Amino acid sequence: MRPSTFRTIHGHLGLRKKFTLENCKIRSIFQSANMDRQGLLCEGQDVSLPKQYATSCENFSEELPKKNSISDMLIDSFGRKHSYLRISLTERCNLRCQYCMPAEGVELTANPQLLTQSEIVRLASLFVSSGVDKIRLTGGEPTIRKDIEEICLQLSNLKGLKTLAMTTNGITLAKKLPVLKEYGLDLVNISLDTLVPAKFEFMTRRKGHERVMASIEAAIQLGYNPVKVNCVVMRGFNDDEICDFVELTREKPINVRFIEFMPFDGNVWNVKKLVPYSEMLDRVVKRFTGLQRIQDHPTETAKNFRIDGHQGTVSFITSMTEHFCAGCNRLRLLADGNFKVCLFGPSEVSLRDPLRQGVDDNELKEIIGAAVKRKKASHAGMFNIAKMPNRPMIHIGG
Repeated sequence: MRPSTFRTIHGHLGLRKKFTLENCKIRSIFQSANMDRQGLLCEGQDVSLPKQYATSCENFSEELPKKNSISDMLIDSFGRKHSYLRISLTERCNLRCQYCMPAEGVELTANPQLLTQSEIVRLASLFVSSGVDKIRLTGGEPTIRKDIEEICLQLSNLKGLKTLAMTTNGITLAKKLPVLKEYGLDLVNISLDTLVPAKFEFMTRRKGHERVMASIEAAIQLGYNPVKVNCVVMRGFNDDEICDFVELTREKPINVRFIEFMPFDGNVWNVKKLVPYSEMLDRVVKRFTGLQRIQDHPTETAKNFRIDGHQGTVSFITSMTEHFCAGCNRLRLLADGNFKVCLFGPSEVSLRDPLRQGVDDNELKEIIGAAVKRKKASHAGMFNIAKMPNRPMIHIGG
């Protein structure tokens, strides 16, 4: 139980309409360096995969789940209901991952311009009271924030919040996780892109591989199930470890999440580094038998699979080759107080400035609602994204 007698857990009453995939197109996309400009099929390539392995919703479902408490502020012009808020607590990090920031680092926002603990809680409370029921804490690296435990405690006690999650690099997590769990942290994702210590140091420009592995084990011992491990797959660097990562799921409650390499400012994205979902899946299918697709929630970002005889699961996040914009329910609050409705969109609006100018909650809701209504149907294609101005990942928080 969370350490508060004032916490009330509210379920949604009534029936949810069953989500159907009638308007989803079954497809599989193999992609390599010679793909066409649309990011479509490679010429002359047989891309057929079993039906259960690759589904892509290209249209908006007419029967997305209905929630009783979602406010109009969180519903965009396409009818998508945004119940998931990602909050970046800091731009600082104790690693220097190559896909997250350039080698020379990035200019950080001055501390006075970052959201304070009370500002984070006030804005989070506003979102939760309007229908957000899941919050994920990101960074930078959220665990280096000195008040992380108190932030977790205050957020976990927001009436109406069902899930408090965190994405972390795991460097300092092991020693902090017992208190974080006690203070209401429900889910944890740990980023790890290689199982080879020397490659870890090359990729992150820092040491610490054994500390990340220790954090994964600590999370398992504390009862997190599953412990999610995020792995950004890059050709020529760690794509040879895909099956090694899958092996982690055999004996432990780990959900390995393979993420397609995505373009952000300063990470020198190149299509040749991209290993598409269908290629990753093909490698897994050839090595492991009994791969079964799990029925995903319509707002799920990952394609999830079970493997016969494995305690854990395997997932693929296909932002580049099979986007999931039609079911997107995510919004982002950045560490500097900017509000972002799409990970790949350059558009942002400040909530910090009006907050510090003394506006009331109704005015803040108007600003948020207007931004949500401007959200586009989908993000641009991968080649256009690579050319668009956007912040480095460390500023956005993923």
